[in-house]
Amino acid sequence: MTQKLTEFLTIANNKKYATQNGTRIHTMLKNIVIDSTCANRGNIDIINQIKQRPNVCKYFAANAQTEVPIAGTINDTFISRRIDRLLIDEVSKTVEFIDYKSDIDKNEFIDKYKKQLNEYAQLLRSAYPNYKITGHILWLQDWDLEQIISI
Repeated sequence: MTQKLTEFLTIANNKKYATQNGTRIHTMLKNIVIDSTCANRGNIDIINQIKQRPNVCKYFAANAQTEVPIAGTINDTFISRRIDRLLIDEVSKTVEFIDYKSDIDKNEFIDKYKKQLNEYAQLLRSAYPNYKITGHILWLQDWDLEQIISI
Protein backbone atom coordinates (compact mmCIF):
# COMPACT_ATOMS: atom_id res chain seq x y z
CA MET A 1 0.00 0.00 0.00
CA THR A 2 2.81 2.42 0.90
CA GLN A 3 4.53 1.76 -2.44
CA LYS A 4 1.33 2.49 -4.38
CA LEU A 5 0.78 5.71 -2.43
CA THR A 6 4.38 6.75 -3.08
CA GLU A 7 3.97 5.99 -6.80
CA PHE A 8 0.74 7.97 -6.91
CA LEU A 9 2.33 10.97 -5.17
CA THR A 10 5.35 10.82 -7.48
CA ILE A 11 3.12 10.82 -10.54
CA ALA A 12 1.00 13.67 -9.14
CA ASN A 13 4.11 15.72 -8.32
CA ASN A 14 5.59 15.09 -11.78
CA LYS A 15 2.38 16.24 -13.46
CA LYS A 16 2.22 19.33 -11.25
CA TYR A 17 5.86 20.15 -12.04
CA ALA A 18 5.30 19.60 -15.79
CA THR A 19 2.25 21.86 -15.74
CA GLN A 20 3.97 24.62 -13.78
CA ASN A 21 7.15 24.39 -15.86
CA GLY A 22 5.17 24.31 -19.11
CA THR A 23 3.18 27.40 -18.09
CA ARG A 24 6.35 29.26 -17.10
CA ILE A 25 8.15 28.48 -20.37
CA HIS A 26 5.01 29.14 -22.40
CA THR A 27 4.78 32.62 -20.88
CA MET A 28 8.42 33.32 -21.72
CA LEU A 29 8.03 32.01 -25.28
CA LYS A 30 5.19 34.34 -26.15
CA ASN A 31 7.55 37.28 -25.63
CA ILE A 32 10.43 35.95 -27.76
CA VAL A 33 11.26 37.79 -30.98
CA ILE A 34 14.32 36.86 -33.01
CA ASP A 35 15.08 39.63 -35.46
CA SER A 36 17.50 39.33 -38.38
CA THR A 37 19.07 42.63 -37.30
CA CYS A 38 19.90 41.02 -33.91
CA ALA A 39 17.36 43.20 -32.12
CA ASN A 40 16.18 40.13 -30.22
CA ARG A 41 13.65 40.34 -27.40
CA GLY A 42 13.11 37.90 -24.55
CA ASN A 43 14.97 35.38 -22.45
CA ILE A 44 18.50 35.05 -23.87
CA ASP A 45 18.82 31.36 -22.89
CA ILE A 46 15.66 30.50 -24.81
CA ILE A 47 16.72 32.66 -27.75
CA ASN A 48 20.04 30.78 -27.89
CA GLN A 49 18.21 27.42 -27.84
CA ILE A 50 15.97 28.54 -30.69
CA LYS A 51 18.82 30.02 -32.74
CA GLN A 52 20.56 26.62 -32.69
CA ARG A 53 17.61 25.25 -34.66
CA PRO A 54 17.09 27.09 -37.97
CA ASN A 55 13.83 25.22 -38.63
CA VAL A 56 12.41 26.72 -35.40
CA CYS A 57 13.74 30.29 -35.76
CA LYS A 58 11.20 31.45 -38.33
CA TYR A 59 8.36 30.92 -35.85
CA PHE A 60 9.93 33.55 -33.59
CA ALA A 61 10.53 36.19 -36.25
CA ALA A 62 8.91 39.61 -35.95
CA ASN A 63 6.17 38.65 -38.44
CA ALA A 64 5.09 35.59 -36.43
CA GLN A 65 1.84 35.94 -34.53
CA THR A 66 1.59 34.66 -30.98
CA GLU A 67 -1.34 33.44 -28.89
CA VAL A 68 -3.71 33.67 -31.86
CA PRO A 69 -7.37 33.03 -31.02
CA ILE A 70 -9.34 30.99 -33.53
CA ALA A 71 -12.88 29.69 -33.40
CA GLY A 72 -15.40 27.94 -35.58
CA THR A 73 -17.61 24.92 -35.95
CA ILE A 74 -16.36 21.37 -36.45
CA ASN A 75 -18.97 18.61 -36.81
CA ASP A 76 -21.70 20.94 -35.54
CA THR A 77 -19.71 21.75 -32.40
CA PHE A 78 -18.43 25.25 -31.69
CA ILE A 79 -14.73 25.20 -30.87
CA SER A 80 -12.57 28.03 -29.60
CA ARG A 81 -8.81 27.61 -29.41
CA ARG A 82 -5.58 29.61 -29.10
CA ILE A 83 -2.61 28.89 -31.38
CA ASP A 84 0.82 29.37 -29.80
CA ARG A 85 2.64 30.61 -32.93
CA LEU A 86 1.28 31.29 -36.40
CA LEU A 87 2.92 32.28 -39.69
CA ILE A 88 0.86 33.30 -42.69
CA ASP A 89 2.56 33.80 -46.05
CA GLU A 90 0.25 35.52 -48.53
CA VAL A 91 2.72 35.06 -51.41
CA SER A 92 3.22 31.30 -51.09
CA LYS A 93 -0.33 30.78 -49.76
CA THR A 94 0.83 28.89 -46.69
CA VAL A 95 -0.21 28.86 -43.06
CA GLU A 96 2.14 27.27 -40.55
CA PHE A 97 1.59 26.91 -36.83
CA ILE A 98 3.26 25.42 -33.81
CA ASP A 99 1.96 24.31 -30.46
CA TYR A 100 4.33 24.06 -27.50
CA LYS A 101 4.41 20.90 -25.42
CA SER A 102 6.51 20.36 -22.31
CA ASP A 103 5.95 16.62 -21.84
CA ILE A 104 8.98 14.48 -21.12
CA ASP A 105 7.38 11.44 -22.77
CA LYS A 106 6.43 12.54 -26.30
CA ASN A 107 4.18 9.53 -26.82
CA GLU A 108 2.08 9.74 -23.66
CA PHE A 109 -0.52 12.19 -25.02
CA ILE A 110 0.35 12.21 -28.73
CA ASP A 111 -3.12 11.08 -29.86
CA LYS A 112 -4.72 13.91 -27.87
CA TYR A 113 -2.23 16.40 -29.35
CA LYS A 114 -2.80 15.17 -32.90
CA LYS A 115 -6.52 15.71 -32.41
CA GLN A 116 -5.86 19.21 -31.06
CA LEU A 117 -3.63 20.18 -34.00
CA ASN A 118 -6.12 18.68 -36.44
CA GLU A 119 -8.78 20.97 -34.94
CA TYR A 120 -6.47 23.96 -35.41
CA ALA A 121 -5.91 22.95 -39.04
CA GLN A 122 -9.64 22.55 -39.70
CA LEU A 123 -10.39 25.95 -38.19
CA LEU A 124 -7.58 27.53 -40.20
CA ARG A 125 -8.85 25.80 -43.35
CA SER A 126 -12.15 27.69 -42.93
CA ALA A 127 -10.29 31.01 -42.71
CA TYR A 128 -7.72 30.18 -45.42
CA PRO A 129 -9.45 27.80 -47.84
CA ASN A 130 -6.83 27.94 -50.62
CA TYR A 131 -3.73 27.78 -48.44
CA LYS A 132 -1.48 24.86 -47.54
CA ILE A 133 -1.70 24.39 -43.76
CA THR A 134 1.05 22.77 -41.74
CA GLY A 135 1.06 22.17 -37.99
CA HIS A 136 3.93 21.22 -35.69
CA ILE A 137 4.59 20.46 -32.06
CA LEU A 138 7.60 22.17 -30.55
CA TRP A 139 8.76 19.80 -27.81
CA LEU A 140 10.24 22.07 -25.17
CA GLN A 141 12.30 19.46 -23.34
CA ASP A 142 14.61 19.05 -26.36
CA TRP A 143 13.45 21.81 -28.77
CA ASP A 144 12.51 19.21 -31.38
CA LEU A 145 10.04 20.44 -34.01
CA GLU A 146 7.76 17.61 -35.10
CA GLN A 147 5.39 18.00 -38.04
CA ILE A 148 1.99 16.60 -37.11
CA ILE A 149 -0.32 17.74 -39.89
CA SER A 150 -0.14 19.00 -43.46
CA ILE A 151 -3.25 19.66 -45.51
